[in-house]
Amino acid sequence: MTHQTSATTRKDSSMIKMIGVIGAGQMGNGIAHICAMSGFNVKILDAAEPQLAKALATISKNLDRQIAKGKLTEADKAAGLARISTGTQYSLFSDCDLVIEAATENEVVKKQIFAQLCPVLKPEALIASNTSSISITRLGASTDRPSQFMGMHFMNPVPVMQLVELIRGIATGEDTFAIVKDLVARMKKTSVSAEDFPAFIVNRILLPMINEAVYTLYEGVGSVESIDNAMKLGANHPMGPLELADFIGLDVCLSVMQVLHDGLADTKYRPCPLLVKYVEAGWLGRKTGRGFYDYTGEKPLPTR
Repeated sequence: MTHQTSATTRKDSSMIKMIGVIGAGQMGNGIAHICAMSGFNVKILDAAEPQLAKALATISKNLDRQIAKGKLTEADKAAGLARISTGTQYSLFSDCDLVIEAATENEVVKKQIFAQLCPVLKPEALIASNTSSISITRLGASTDRPSQFMGMHFMNPVPVMQLVELIRGIATGEDTFAIVKDLVARMKKTSVSAEDFPAFIVNRILLPMINEAVYTLYEGVGSVESIDNAMKLGANHPMGPLELADFIGLDVCLSVMQVLHDGLADTKYRPCPLLVKYVEAGWLGRKTGRGFYDYTGEKPLPTR
């Protein structure tokens, strides 16, 4: 049963006052940050209280950085933080107009989340997923409101990056898309529309490049530093592909490559065995202190 109500026939985001965010990790706290600073009331849900405290501390620190650059005042920060509340129970979202899921990039986990979320939402509420690669059509079909479900893929770090990919599932209503597109503009972000194909636009192009960089390392064509310096200085990339992989998280890189490989059935998307090994070792990049670089010292050092 789908809930298409008169509330979602308004094609702008004026209906959205309260936004829920599921997941207090790097993406979730970034999304909450920009929602709050765009004037929306925000509720962040996570299973772990310490993760919620950490998210609020991160948001506060990032706001301080903006104050130091003259982009915000202390009053702006105080007002923004006052708009954020947190909790560990899905009932937190009973009055939300939109809930953005920003949990781990795992389809089973996301579907379990939606199963718990849908019963507490009001009928007219919209749901968006921040997935970077998983089928929006499949995720939407697992909810009670596929016409009010779509992809809203923010880039990392959210407060800095300008782009949001907007993805319609096959059942996504035009009104839902129009409301979310208008919302992104109110957040002072730029949206691009992507079709519901594995990994959408950015990761369809970016992750195979990263995977190829890992193959270049695996095959001994160049060292970690050689590969990263070559792409920074030879292609004018702000960050080398292996450094970027560490920043994204090697587990996330691997999961996107697996989605591409499974979804498009093309051997060119086969994850590099070295990437698989690093993930198996728990070397996931910056978040674990070790990936293609070791982050435990004063300066990151290549691990190969």
